[in-house]
Amino acid sequence: MTLQQEIVGNAMQMAVVNLQPGQTVYCEAGKFLFKTTNVTMETRLSGPSGNGGQQQGGGGGMGGLLRQAMGTAMQVGQRMLAGESLAFQYFTAQGGQGTVGFAGVLPGEMRALELDGTRAWFAEKDAFVAAESTVDFGIAFAGGRTGMSGGEGFILEKFTGYGTVIIAGAGNFIDLNPADFGGRIEVDTGCVVAFEEGIQYGVQRVGGLNRQGIMNAVFGGEGLSLATLEGSGRVILQSLTIESLANALRKAQGGDKQGPTGGLFSTNVG
Repeated sequence: MTLQQEIVGNAMQMAVVNLQPGQTVYCEAGKFLFKTTNVTMETRLSGPSGNGGQQQGGGGGMGGLLRQAMGTAMQVGQRMLAGESLAFQYFTAQGGQGTVGFAGVLPGEMRALELDGTRAWFAEKDAFVAAESTVDFGIAFAGGRTGMSGGEGFILEKFTGYGTVIIAGAGNFIDLNPADFGGRIEVDTGCVVAFEEGIQYGVQRVGGLNRQGIMNAVFGGEGLSLATLEGSGRVILQSLTIESLANALRKAQGGDKQGPTGGLFSTNVG
């Protein structure tokens, strides 16, 4: 059953989802806006497993309950490590069609991605807004070396299964395919919103350990690393990074901690 949704608004978009009777959609806690009275809301620690949003029993008896509890604990632990919310909220239409509204947490765009079961999607932390109960939410690790270098890319959200997943980011979105640019693009690590499975994600140093490399890191505003995206597939980038937004707000409040270089010597904390 296809999720009927419409993304509305400009600077701060929202997704309005129309549910058929018995249809379930779930969101990360804190991204729900409104619902009609015939839509039930339930908060759970466990995520969906591609089975219509119902929790798996894991078999009968104490053994099944223990396996279910351990599975839930592992999911919660992964989300804690990723800095995600600990719980999901599930919404189901009862006795007729229902409507639910969701939004992201930053001024910017939203995008509905359609999964057909053949390719997963990966997204930056906190990009997830809502999805059909047939879409599985997981955590993916880009690799210790990549994450240590890039900061933004060590932990990613992963979506598999079938159906619609709605993501959000900051600023405006642009869709690119690295194959259209020689097979590889390099971007600010905070500009990556999401990409399809098959795209190789990595992080590289900005220049070498020479005069120009040091100039890039100190005065360029990018720090020491850039994200690299290689292969053929869909990539979504955002025009505004959380760090640049935070720095602009600090500056407006008279507490600019970035300093004159805007790069490696930034005293921005958190």
